[in-house]
Amino acid sequence: MFAFILRRLLQSLIVMLAVAFIAFLMFRFVGDPVEGMMGVDARLSDREALRDRLGLNDPFYMQFWTFVKNAVQGEFGISYRLQQPVTQLILSRLPATLELAVVSASLALIVGVTLGVFTAIHGRLPPSTRETLLALGAVLGAGVAFHLLGGGSLLWTLGGGAAVFVSTAFWAKRFFSQAIMAVSLVGVSLPTFLIGIGLIFVFAVEMKLLPSFGRGQTVQVWSGWSTGFLTKSGLLSLILPAVTLSLFQMTLIMRLVRAEMQEVLRSDYIRFARARGLPESKINFRHALKNTLVPVITITGLQLGSIIAFAIITETVFNWPGVGSLFVNSVQAVDVPVMAAYLLFVALVFVVINLIVDLLYYLVDPRLRVDGRAGRT
Repeated sequence: MFAFILRRLLQSLIVMLAVAFIAFLMFRFVGDPVEGMMGVDARLSDREALRDRLGLNDPFYMQFWTFVKNAVQGEFGISYRLQQPVTQLILSRLPATLELAVVSASLALIVGVTLGVFTAIHGRLPPSTRETLLALGAVLGAGVAFHLLGGGSLLWTLGGGAAVFVSTAFWAKRFFSQAIMAVSLVGVSLPTFLIGIGLIFVFAVEMKLLPSFGRGQTVQVWSGWSTGFLTKSGLLSLILPAVTLSLFQMTLIMRLVRAEMQEVLRSDYIRFARARGLPESKINFRHALKNTLVPVITITGLQLGSIIAFAIITETVFNWPGVGSLFVNSVQAVDVPVMAAYLLFVALVFVVINLIVDLLYYLVDPRLRVDGRAGRT
């Protein structure tokens, strides 16, 4: 176990050094930091003095070593655009991004795994003829009755019929699982910004139930860290961005869990467990789900990391004051220190999540532990 963790830490260190080198190249070849800090009207002597103070006249390897040393200490220089320390800017925006990411990841993981297991268990066979005829009969009966009683136009008739159809489909579990898979195509197909705009139009503009932008009122928990979990406006402001950011990951996790679990349910040891008379709940959740998690953990970990790293679009659509919106503004202004710090932040997120995924692999899959013992012998 110790050797396994040590290898993963060494690999993570190599990845971080490679990303740090790319970020350092941004400093060296994307724009002139002296011009960004002093402007074009500064005197030549002042420019040279600043270049000496920043170490820009040092050899290439010395500049890279200085950059890595400062990055380890959390020092990324001064923002060209805001003239503030980059670390301070990121830390002031980090609570909003982590708050959004934690809620989105939790929503995607809980709902995605739950619906994936449900559709895998109840969607293995198409709905029976009886269930299909019952659902269609409920739709036609409700629609005709609603229309004959003078309930309104044809649109309302179809709406009432659709409501009964959905409730009947929920009762018919296999049919409902197919409906979930059909609806999940929306989350996979539509881009994030379009989903966000659609949710804003429905719930903020038309229904006026939820705020359309901003983080709402926040509470200072301790120095430099604020949260919106403790206020009503903060919680309401979090709903639409969290749903928008989690929808793609949720549908992806759901479809992946469904595919893997259906494959496991067709295996021989599951048939043997049924032949022994084990309860279906024990077969599904103790045997099948556990073996389903092994390939799912990798994809799920990477997708949850992308929630933190690539929340840029969601933060832009909802004007969410997070690290992603700070990065977008920095790209527009060619604020290289902020861009480089964000690049290292994204790399660190993925490296840490990959390390956690590898450790979960070691705990979930006993074959890795057996191979480790065999290697020592």
